[in-house]
Amino acid sequence: MKRVVITGLGAITPLGNTVAELWDNIRAGRSGAGPITKFDASKFKTRFACEVKGFDPESYIDKKELKKYDPFTQYALAASEQAVADAGLDFASMDESERYDIGVIWGTGNGGISTFEQQLKEFDTGDGTPRFNPYFIPKMIVDIAAGVISMRYQLHGPNYCTVSACASSNTAIISAFDTIRMGKATMMIAGGSEAAITPASVGGFGAAQALSKQNDSPQTASKPFDRDRDGFVMGEGAGALVLEELDHALARGATIYAEMAGGGMAGDAYHLTGTHPEGLGAVLGIQRALRDAGITAEAIDYVNAHATSTGIGDLSELVGIKRVFGDRPVPISATKSMTGHLLGAAGAVESIISILSVKHDLIPATINVTTLDERIPEGMNLILGKAVSQKVNYALNNTFGFGGHTASSIFKKYL
Repeated sequence: MKRVVITGLGAITPLGNTVAELWDNIRAGRSGAGPITKFDASKFKTRFACEVKGFDPESYIDKKELKKYDPFTQYALAASEQAVADAGLDFASMDESERYDIGVIWGTGNGGISTFEQQLKEFDTGDGTPRFNPYFIPKMIVDIAAGVISMRYQLHGPNYCTVSACASSNTAIISAFDTIRMGKATMMIAGGSEAAITPASVGGFGAAQALSKQNDSPQTASKPFDRDRDGFVMGEGAGALVLEELDHALARGATIYAEMAGGGMAGDAYHLTGTHPEGLGAVLGIQRALRDAGITAEAIDYVNAHATSTGIGDLSELVGIKRVFGDRPVPISATKSMTGHLLGAAGAVESIISILSVKHDLIPATINVTTLDERIPEGMNLILGKAVSQKVNYALNNTFGFGGHTASSIFKKYL
C-alpha cells in the first residue's frame, strides 16, 4: 500500500489560534481554562471552560457568508485554511482533474449545537406561527463542515463526516489515511471541530456528572491521573491535517512533518458513557494500530493519552496501556490537562501535538497533578509537570468516545 505523510497543519484552540501558538503553550505547560464567556453560566454548577480566545472569523470568511456558518464550521474553515497554506497548496492553480483526487473527511461530535439551541429559542413568534431561519438545517448538520471545506477549494474527492463522539476526528484522520494508501485519493484534508460551550452542552455534561466543578481554580481543574480530579474541562476549537501520498508530496517538493504509520479502531461494547474497566476497547484499538503500522509496542516512544480527568476513564485507559506495553515504561502524558477536552475535535488537535512531538523530539507534560491516584497501575511512566526532551520516533494518540468508540493513530519520523 502507498505511504502517507503529513504536509500541513492548522489549529484553532484554547491555547492559541495557530499551530505555533498551540505548540509554544503546550511546551510551556500552560492551561487554556477560564470563566465561561459564551453565555451566562452564573447559575450552572460548572462555570468555566477552555474557550477559543480572540478568534476573528472575518480573517477567514467573508462577512456576508458568516451568517451561513455555525461556529464549528467557522473553526473548521479557519484551521483548514491554515493547513492548506502550511502545505504550500494553491488549489486554484490546479487542473480540475487533479482536484478530483483530493477530498475531505471531517469529524465532529455535536456539529451546530449552538445553532440548534438558538433556533429552538426563537422559533415561537408568540402568535403560534413557527418561524425558522432558512440556514438552520445547513448550519446545524454535522456533515456541513466537510462539505464547506470541499466547496471552498473545489475538491471533488471523497467527502464525508465521521461522528464517533470524542473519537470523531481521530476516526476522520484514520479514514483519510486509509483512503490515500488504498489509492482512492492523492491528498486529503482531515480533522475535526467543535463549538459546544453552550447551555445545553454544559448543562447536559454537568448533569451526567462528567464536568469538573472546581470553579474557584479553573486553570488547575483539568488534572488527569490526580487523586482529586472531579471531571473534565470542556474545550472547543479545531485541528486540521493535510495528509498526502508520499510520492505526490515529494514530486511537488512539500515539507513533511511526519509519516502516518497506522490506525486502529474498536468498540468497547460496554456502557453508554463509561469505558471498559479492563480497558478492552483501548487494548484492541492500540493493538490494531500497532499491527497496521507493522511494529510492536516496543517501538512506541510516546503515548498521548485520551485521559480526560475522569476517574473511571483515566484508570481504564492506563490499565489498557499496561496490558499492551507490559512492564515497559513508555512515556505517557495527557495534554487535555492544558487544552481541556475538545470533544469531537480532541483527536485532531492531539494528533497535531503528537506529530510535533515526533518532529521536535519533545514529550509534553501532564500539568496540575499534585497527588497521583493510588489506583494507577504500578510502573507507569507518567510525564508530569514539565515537558521532556527525548527522541520520539513513534507517537501513539488515543481517543475514546461515548458509545464505546475507540480510535488510536500512530505517527512516525519521516526517514
